[in-house]
Amino acid sequence: MKHIHIIGIGTGNPEHVTIQAINAMNAADVIFLPLKGAAKEELADVRREICERYVAQPGIRICEFVMPQRQTAEKTYPQSVDAWHGEIARIYRELIAGLADNGSGAFLVWGDPSLYDSTIRIIERVQQEAGLNFDYSVIPGITSIQALAASHKIPINLVGKPIEITTGRRLARDGLLADSTIVMLDGEQAFAKIDDPDAEIFWGAYLGTKDEIVRSGRLGDIAADILALRAEARQRHGWIMDIYLLRKGQDFEE
Repeated sequence: MKHIHIIGIGTGNPEHVTIQAINAMNAADVIFLPLKGAAKEELADVRREICERYVAQPGIRICEFVMPQRQTAEKTYPQSVDAWHGEIARIYRELIAGLADNGSGAFLVWGDPSLYDSTIRIIERVQQEAGLNFDYSVIPGITSIQALAASHKIPINLVGKPIEITTGRRLARDGLLADSTIVMLDGEQAFAKIDDPDAEIFWGAYLGTKDEIVRSGRLGDIAADILALRAEARQRHGWIMDIYLLRKGQDFEE
């Protein structure tokens, strides 16, 4: 039976790659490497560097493929994501179908496959729709949440209190609800719209890479600075991946 390795590779630092991930890469016949356009060529370069560093078995092929872009015109967010996943599933189906009988392939997933990534659900979709006979395994990776906490030298949670992990879209809609809120996929910089100037923000971009930027402080004091810094960095690189923690209160407060 064909086998697919879904491998978390961390947030951009090749040293995030675990021994388990390295072993899985070297067990594959083909490593599938997505291309996301010229503006995000650095993301492909990181994956290439990881392969150059860690793939030691002779004969392993690197297969690059173009990742389609999500189309949002005249669609709701769920509709656009579902259609996008369908396009990606068709590509994955072709890639997997091209494996030899009993062959194996690997997808290298930024961060961890379980956190705001859809590789697992797309692979499941291929299994359901294509009739291909294959199974898969998942290798965890360092998440952007872990990288953010390490760069700021903080625990994510306050003592005995919960954490919310959400998106910028939902933060803008629902406001700041939890004592500690991790915000991902924030294309609209929702933190600048939160009416809680005394909350703390711990922000980071390009975590784990040579271009890493981190800032922290009282939200009312540094929100504008982060907005300016983020805009300048995105202009310079052509893309940005960032994440932040918003925190209310202190340890041991009831």
